[in-house]
Amino acid sequence: MTSRRYNLDMSRHESHILDQSTARPPRSRHYCPAGADLDTWSKHEWENGLQIDSLQELDELSVRTLNSVYDIIVIKPRTAEVLVRGGKFFPEYTTAILAGASLGGSFLKMRGVYVGFRMEIHMGLEAIITSDVQSIAVVTEESDNRPRSPRPS
Repeated sequence: MTSRRYNLDMSRHESHILDQSTARPPRSRHYCPAGADLDTWSKHEWENGLQIDSLQELDELSVRTLNSVYDIIVIKPRTAEVLVRGGKFFPEYTTAILAGASLGGSFLKMRGVYVGFRMEIHMGLEAIITSDVQSIAVVTEESDNRPRSPRPS
């Protein structure tokens, strides 16, 4: 007795073989990025970044992403209300909520900014997701040699 084999095209999954004699689909092994796995996400060390709610009012951050630099002033740390300027969506300081850090999927590290992750910034009902964060600096007067524009009032 011979059996026929069929390769199923399952994009982003390894090919599977069906045995026509049993007509049962195989148990598949699904693959997903590590950041999309809840166990991996919850066990992440969260060392290379910071939490907005651990900062003080009026603390300033300079966050460099792959495509832009964002200047962030913390207004209400507990709720992650910030003033943000940078990128094409924030040419001027704009009041927003820094929702957190993500890999572009469904998990969000609330009120976090972490290297390698994207910032999710909310303006009303609109969500802006940045490119990957490359560096984060807490700006102090001693460390800030950028030309200063006046803080928004």
